Amino acid sequence: MTRTPVLVAGAGLSGLSTAVFLGMHGTPALVVERHESTSTHPKARGQQTHTMEALRLVGLEDAFVAASPKSRGFALRIAASASGPVFHEILHDTFVPMGHLSPAASADASQEAAERLLLGRARELGADVRFSTELVSFEQDSDGVTAVLRDLRTGEESTVEAEYLVGADGHRSPVRTALGIGTHGSGSIAHNVLWGIRADLGHVVGEEQVLYYLQNPELSGGTGVLVSTDDADRFVVGVGFDPDTQHLDDFTPERAVEQIRIATGVPDLEVEILDRAPVETGMYVADRFSSGRAHLVGDAAHTMPPQGGMGGNTAILDGFYLAWKLAAVLRGEAGPGLLDSHDAERRPVGEWIATNQYRNAMVRTGARYDGPPPVEDPATLFFGYRHNGAVVSEPGDEHELLEDPNAPTGRPGSRAPHVVLDSPDGPLSTIELFGREFVVLTGSEEWERAAKSVAADLGVRLTAHRIGDGLTGPWAEPYGVSDDGAVLVRPDRFIAWRSPGPGPATDLERALRSVLAR
Repeated sequence: MTRTPVLVAGAGLSGLSTAVFLGMHGTPALVVERHESTSTHPKARGQQTHTMEALRLVGLEDAFVAASPKSRGFALRIAASASGPVFHEILHDTFVPMGHLSPAASADASQEAAERLLLGRARELGADVRFSTELVSFEQDSDGVTAVLRDLRTGEESTVEAEYLVGADGHRSPVRTALGIGTHGSGSIAHNVLWGIRADLGHVVGEEQVLYYLQNPELSGGTGVLVSTDDADRFVVGVGFDPDTQHLDDFTPERAVEQIRIATGVPDLEVEILDRAPVETGMYVADRFSSGRAHLVGDAAHTMPPQGGMGGNTAILDGFYLAWKLAAVLRGEAGPGLLDSHDAERRPVGEWIATNQYRNAMVRTGARYDGPPPVEDPATLFFGYRHNGAVVSEPGDEHELLEDPNAPTGRPGSRAPHVVLDSPDGPLSTIELFGREFVVLTGSEEWERAAKSVAADLGVRLTAHRIGDGLTGPWAEPYGVSDDGAVLVRPDRFIAWRSPGPGPATDLERALRSVLAR
């Protein structure tokens, strides 16, 4: 019998990131994955600044930047083939300047590189990651989760007892199905057959990373896609596939080469086909992200089209946002009710992002669509959403999901604003002060003393940073308080509570108890 605090089903971006951030908080996880390894396809590419802020905390920022292609350009084109004609070109700079909102960089690592990096760090932080291992079944009660695992290489089954289960097992999610959680959304959008290929296309695509959405009546289904990978001679090519009228076997090697040559626009292209897989694109959101001691992240919680590049980022951040809550409950610092906020906070955000990606897909693939346009402002996409669950709401706050990060309010539920302070070691962002424990940001010695007293009384990881004690700068206005006020920031860098001015220590204690469901 194996025992673990958290059992994670799935070792993709969301499952591995959950394990990494649990490890950062001192909670080891057992991760099981039915596949033999991490992803061998590029899939989601690019880590935006909000994701890199989280990865910086676990020492992965430099590694993700290093794993990015040497060419930092990226071109997205709607065309008949990679050789043209091009109907529409979207020059997409993956590295959108966000220095006014964040101290972090961006990266352009592929999913296959990202998963390898996350796997290594998860194991360094104490995670037990087992590939070729299937979660067969599980039961849960008020005391925990009992799961049956199967080693797919030997057929041997074993039992695991866990305090909590995280379903990170993809868009078909057996965990979600076993919990009886349904989905809603726009549904299936397209089916494609994808080939991983090796071919010399340098004379066609150049040195930059490319993504082509193809519209060509000679392609199966009239549509296709071509995307570059981490290797200059390796690409993924896809064409339309109707599972109701076609079978994968219809795409013989000869037909595959024909379709790939049409997609590339090179009639005599020499092609080595590496693999083939059917892929469904759709938009689905789970009706609930939590059920008892089980919680959903990544594609198990929200499946979205790839257009827009937020799927992989959202998957990593799901793990970041859930891990601190699980760790706080497992340490006894928080009550189990804190985990109710996972659904309350991440489901509205996940649905908004998935809906936006659906709108992107409709626009970019030329589908008939007359709905609202997608949100394209990167500041709003990365930093504009709010978490309105585990916070102390203020009078008049209607819990709007979005606010303008360029004009921060400091309201509970909003991301802590990026303010550059002067420190003995040079400029320091307020963002750098948050991420591992609760933080009280204040300019008052009274609130600093109160924070230390409350931390000791409640046995909670709580640190106070007093502006004026080695740190200086105009911090108060963006946070909506006076210099004598205080702001309580959660480990995920969202504001939990604030006091505009002086107040008793009991106000801070009550706020922290409320957030932690104690």
